[in-house]
Amino acid sequence: MAIMTVADMWFDPSCPYTWLTARWLMEVRKVRPVEVRWHVMSLSVLNEGRDDDPEGDPEGYLWVPVRICAAVQRDHGQQALERLYTALWTTGTGDWIGDLRTALATAGLPVELAEAGLGNDYDDVVRASHAEGIGLIGGDHVGTPIVAVDGGRVVFFGPVVSRVPTGEQAARLWDGTLLVAGTPGFHELKGRPHEEPQM
Repeated sequence: MAIMTVADMWFDPSCPYTWLTARWLMEVRKVRPVEVRWHVMSLSVLNEGRDDDPEGDPEGYLWVPVRICAAVQRDHGQQALERLYTALWTTGTGDWIGDLRTALATAGLPVELAEAGLGNDYDDVVRASHAEGIGLIGGDHVGTPIVAVDGGRVVFFGPVVSRVPTGEQAARLWDGTLLVAGTPGFHELKGRPHEEPQM
């Protein structure tokens, strides 16, 4: 019997490339003995104090979905967070997250949790979860997502994909990523320039 591998993924729910990586992990667990655990991180926190705004979010809207996800992570658990994350990207138009209340209802969660996005009651939860993920990989050279395998035995940013590998292709990317990221002294690998995400 194969030994179960645990993959902890830190994600900002508003990032389309991160959503594609999450879908890849969902495919991986169909073909490899992998359990995925979900944790929030925040592009808003990551970019605090920068002179530029790489996300183009001067009003701070990106705080809203991550606060809601933090509320779900803390108060409703892993399975609920996965259901909400999936609903955020499957109940909208397909190119960005949909209506937050609709996503909450689809995930079987109280729609009143949408209010958590408008206050700062869950900011400490966001910051603590974010710090945990960043602390595993170190430095400020990464973004979302961060994946830690088996408690941090192997940690990597990404992979950043513009389309979701499935089946054996998903498995090969998983195996190869673990091989490369688990090599002592490995730091970075990049592919071709970004394509638009294919949702």
